[in-house]
Amino acid sequence: MRPLDLDQVVGQEHLVGPGGILRKALAGGMLPSMILWGPPGVGKTTLARLIAEKLQRPFFTLSAISSGVKDVREVIEQAGGKGLFARSAVLFIDEIHRFSKAQQDSLLGAVEKGTITLIGATTENPSFEVINALLSRCQVYTLRSLDEGQLLGLLERAMREDPELRSRRIALQGTDALMRASGGDARRLLNTFELCVKAAPADGGDVVITDALVKEVVQSNAARYDKQGEQHYDIVSAFIKSMRGSDPNAAVYWLARMVEGGEDPLFIARRMVILASEDVGLADPNALLMATTAMQGVQLIGWPEGRIILSQCAVYLACAPKSNASYMAIGAAQAKVQATGDLPVPLHLRNAPTKLMKELGYGKAYQYSHEGEGHFIEQEFLPEAISGTVFFTPGDSPREQAYAALIRKLWKDRYDKA
Repeated sequence: MRPLDLDQVVGQEHLVGPGGILRKALAGGMLPSMILWGPPGVGKTTLARLIAEKLQRPFFTLSAISSGVKDVREVIEQAGGKGLFARSAVLFIDEIHRFSKAQQDSLLGAVEKGTITLIGATTENPSFEVINALLSRCQVYTLRSLDEGQLLGLLERAMREDPELRSRRIALQGTDALMRASGGDARRLLNTFELCVKAAPADGGDVVITDALVKEVVQSNAARYDKQGEQHYDIVSAFIKSMRGSDPNAAVYWLARMVEGGEDPLFIARRMVILASEDVGLADPNALLMATTAMQGVQLIGWPEGRIILSQCAVYLACAPKSNASYMAIGAAQAKVQATGDLPVPLHLRNAPTKLMKELGYGKAYQYSHEGEGHFIEQEFLPEAISGTVFFTPGDSPREQAYAALIRKLWKDRYDKA
């Protein structure tokens, strides 16, 4: 069922549709080295083959799983030894993100000289997995998951054109389960559909495909989730932003995606500890206690019950009042340190463990706060050069407004922004 020309390609109109950037490049007979980045089953390999055929260039293919530097050099040698035309030979490397730095380095000279036009396919973000030197020599084109309409079109084409399928009368009574099982992956869709056709009981000569049959054949549909790849970072990002945005329903959904994908429970717990301080902070100090206790609880009871603790904590954090005042305070303080350098510690705040230090006045004017009324004595605690600088600005939560009132009461107008 692979497309035989660009017009048969389903999806990716932004690349190969009318006006698509790759179609324009092919029409002009020019093609840069490129990285095709997209999820599984959206046509990366097919597109590479069609490009080579369209330009009538020699086509070499390697898989990063089973190939090494020696294989790369052999292909480059072949391409460079067939005359001028071969200098534009196409080398397709599937799963190029699995190549080591040394293996990717071995491509640089041939790509730079034009001995080969490289087409690399990857499901991982090239920014993380492809070395900068190679990225700078390639264009990155993003392929998109297929939508439901495109997947249904593929099914209809398969029933119409596949020799085995068109010999049978197939009735689609339900497609929702097929769509969910495919996850936008055309290869997975067609494989699942073929299994269902073979497993379906004949009903008066008709093969009836139902959602129940698909679920029975598939058994379980593990969500696509690569713990080392971009899916990992995207889903964790959605989880954090849902809790920060006070949406417990979305937080639990993204938590479930990670749980179903086999994410490390302690990684999830650590992210919630960070959020409890960064995004809830002093608006609800109990949030940090909840998050650290949740992490300990997961360590104590293990899996799968630990998911309940993670869910409780995620809902609590999502529903808690929010403040990033502590997070902003340390950021502002670090920026001031970077701008002002190593300012001297005021003499009255220094320790004086030796006689010489005492003679020099270390600690001499310090006033012990507990001796003052309300355990407070007004004195300077910052270096003179930045006296009165505000780093902590309380938020509008009731608890932080109480802190703001306390600062105003104790320090009057010294920290007038507080």
